[in-house]
Amino acid sequence: MKTYEKYKDSGIEWIGEIPKHWEIVPIKYSLEIPLTDGPHETPKLHQSGIPFISAESIKKDKIDFSKKRGFISEEEHQRFSLKYKPQLGDVYMIKSGATTGNLARVETDREFNIWSPLAAFRPAPEKTTTDFLFFYMKSSRFFSAVELGWNYGTQQNIGMNVLENLKMVRPPLSEQKEIAKYLDKKTTEIDQLIAEKEQLVTLYQEEKTAVIDQAVTKGINQNVKLKDSGIEWLGDIPEHWDAVSLKWVSNIYSGGTPSKNKPEYWTNGTIPWLNSGTVNQWDITEPSKYITEEALNNSSAKWIPEKAILMALAGQGKTKGMVAQVQFKCTCNQSMGIIIPNNKIDNRFLLYWLKRNYQNIRNLGGGDKRDGINLEMIGGIPLPFFKVSEQTEIVQHIERESAKINAKIDKAEKYIKLLTEYRTALISEVVTGKIKVID
Repeated sequence: MKTYEKYKDSGIEWIGEIPKHWEIVPIKYSLEIPLTDGPHETPKLHQSGIPFISAESIKKDKIDFSKKRGFISEEEHQRFSLKYKPQLGDVYMIKSGATTGNLARVETDREFNIWSPLAAFRPAPEKTTTDFLFFYMKSSRFFSAVELGWNYGTQQNIGMNVLENLKMVRPPLSEQKEIAKYLDKKTTEIDQLIAEKEQLVTLYQEEKTAVIDQAVTKGINQNVKLKDSGIEWLGDIPEHWDAVSLKWVSNIYSGGTPSKNKPEYWTNGTIPWLNSGTVNQWDITEPSKYITEEALNNSSAKWIPEKAILMALAGQGKTKGMVAQVQFKCTCNQSMGIIIPNNKIDNRFLLYWLKRNYQNIRNLGGGDKRDGINLEMIGGIPLPFFKVSEQTEIVQHIERESAKINAKIDKAEKYIKLLTEYRTALISEVVTGKIKVID
């Protein structure tokens, strides 16, 4: 990589040395209008009108209009536009919430407006370009300065005054254009490679799902004769398999939560206790909290043996219907069903079966609605029934094939990580002049 002939100290630790003919200025001196943001009020949202954009729309350096907050009226759009009206070439930064620091360029002339979590930077064309400003703000060096300026309340955020006074490296305008052109080309190439690897990971995940689906519904003998099970969840199954309800091969009960109004139930406890979020994995290996012996004795909490399967009965988002296997003796809250397999079923086979039927189980409780799943519904879940020895063989087959696929996934994900790190480093080194990319 080429470097510039002469450098000077920028005087800014997180920037370091810069080419001698470049300058350092507060970012506000490169803007056409003062740094601003969207309205600090919650507008009424409609089914149609002017798209209203907030932090959730800033995805992968672009504005995703499908993730808009909603629509506002033409009247409110005109009123909000008195403060700030989006314009082609503006740059947005999220300034509050978990995604603080994420960026997007305005690449459209369409009418829309923004909410207060977005800070709007409008480059002064005689001082900087949209693309150079975007890449500079995208650099890890600039982001480290943003992190240093974070405040923490209920969530991380950075003040407008802090943002506008962060320092910016500013090459001559002609160099800015060449640098941005180079980075647009290189990052597009890198992003394409990343996208290809991400697609590969998706295909590997689908392959693993297919392996599990085939094994738990048809077995591993490709030549076995099939019969109609008469049950929608099962479809055709091997001739020597039967179908039963989950209650015939397991004991099912729910947990309990000791009173939160009694600190003595939650202080210096030694009994592991789980909340519903722990089912968002395959194996639960550590507790959410600990409760005391007194709490266990004075609540509906019950002991759960090691290797039991837990199912979320309710919950926000995608939690309802999720299952996981607990790897230690514990207790859990009342929003989880506890499934203790008996000696007629391999507990790992049961876990794979329940995982495979996640959406079917959710549908028992109204799908994506807020309705919950109850223990009677769990007991009625249909599943294939055959010799435990064959179930164990199926589990071994699934885990053997999954291990091969997981190795390929790990390799692809490591490559994605390397590409992502290279992309970040390249941007930072180029926009601060550590690497020269122009003739």
